[in-house]
Amino acid sequence: MSEFDPWKILLFPHTSEKSTRLIERENTVVFVVDRKANKSEIKRAFEQAFGVKVERVNVAVTSKNYKKAYIKLSPKHSAADIAMKLGIV
Repeated sequence: MSEFDPWKILLFPHTSEKSTRLIERENTVVFVVDRKANKSEIKRAFEQAFGVKVERVNVAVTSKNYKKAYIKLSPKHSAADIAMKLGIV
């Protein structure tokens, strides 16, 4: 079995005013993810890539055919720290 690569699921962070607001107010990071990935795979990939605990994952498919994952972190981890590592904030 091949090694699990989280960056095949997590394509890139989504940056917009709304996603920045979610980072600040709801401890949530927004990522564009692979269309075939399900919530549990997204959760596993994010936890492995950043070493944090994920509380919940919600997904939405946009009109441009992207799949966005709203990844809410557990209260003991900060979405702002992740955003700074990624260069979003």
